[in-house]
Order: sequence, then C-alpha cells, then structure tokens
Amino acid sequence: MTATGSSAEASIARRAALFREIETATLGHILTEGFMVPTIQCVIEGPRVCGPAFTVSVPPDDGAVLSCALVQARPGDILVIDRQGDDRHACWGAVMTAAAQAAGIVGVVIDGFVTDVAAIRASGLPVWCRGRSPLTTKLLGKGGTIGETVNCGGATVRPGDLVLADENGVCVIDPTEAEALARTCAAMQAAEPGVIERVLKGERIDEINGARKLFEKSQAS
Repeated sequence: MTATGSSAEASIARRAALFREIETATLGHILTEGFMVPTIQCVIEGPRVCGPAFTVSVPPDDGAVLSCALVQARPGDILVIDRQGDDRHACWGAVMTAAAQAAGIVGVVIDGFVTDVAAIRASGLPVWCRGRSPLTTKLLGKGGTIGETVNCGGATVRPGDLVLADENGVCVIDPTEAEALARTCAAMQAAEPGVIERVLKGERIDEINGARKLFEKSQAS
C-alpha cells in the first residue's frame, strides 16, 4: 500500500470512529437528507456501526455479483446492497454472512430481504434489511455493479461515504462534513440528559426548547 493510500484509510477510520457514540436519531435533528427508509432495520438487537460504504448493485434474482463484491471489500467496510427494486428474493443468508465476516466487513445494509435469520443472529454480524424471504437469488450471471454509486433505501450512496447504522435506522454521511457533524451531534447528546432532568423537575418543554415562541409567532402571522 502506498503512503497516500495508507493516509486516506487512516483518515476514513478516524472519521468513522467519531460516530461510534453518535445516534442516527441525533443526526435526524440536524439533517434532512441521507436517511434510508425506516423499514430497513437490523436483524440483531442494539448494534451501532460506522464505516465506509462498499457498494454493490445486485440484479433481482441473481446473486453472482455479490460473491465477487465480498472478496473485494476491505476490513472495516460496510457493505451497501442496492437490490434494483426487487421485493421478493433474499440475496443474503448464512453463507454470505460467513464470507462477510471473513472479509472483515463490520456491517451490511440491504435494500431488500434476507434468509437464514437465526444464523445471522448467531453470527453477531449486524445486517440491516427490509425483512425476510425464503425465495433466494441464484447464480445466473446477469451482471450488476461493484464500487459504483447506488440507491439504497431511497438514499444515494457513493463508494467511501460514511454509513452510520443503529437500532433506529441507517444514515449516509458525506465524509467531508463528518467532523463538523460529529462535533455538533456530540454536543447535542451531552446536553440531552440535562434537558430531561429539567423537564422532570417541572420546567415546560416548550420554553426550554423555544417551541412556544415559534408556535406563537406562527399563529400571529
């Protein structure tokens, strides 16, 4: 690996680490774009992962490209799978889970379905998906893409974008904005316990957060 490549990977890892304690819902208070549809949820309970996107677009009934993508992914990547609108086939199961773990992939996000749910849960690999299906993709050689811009769950995902995923859903982050966003989110999360304490002591939430003034202004206009 070149010095430039090593430096770039270190930068990506550093940015990803900034979000390890950040919740997707905190980003939801700041951003309006980059969120995948909320029906994409994790198969296992309580994970939070952040890493660079490794993208793959998989034809509806053909999983050949996915096997090829798995051997190209790097440790620390989050595999993001565009299912090209398919709403029937599972492209992911026990074998793909094992292959992902062998590659060092830290999470998988699928705009579609999985099978072998018990095996996925037993593995501990966080996999986000729309649901489960017993009908699986086959090895047909119909094409697909690896390492290109995809659409996953309504969000545009470019190779190398940061993907933050947790129990609330999945968000895609522009790496150039990551450090500023992480600082803002960390400050918001640090302030939240104090706000909750004030509410429980009897203060009005609409005065604490300024909602009362905003609402009254909207009614007067």
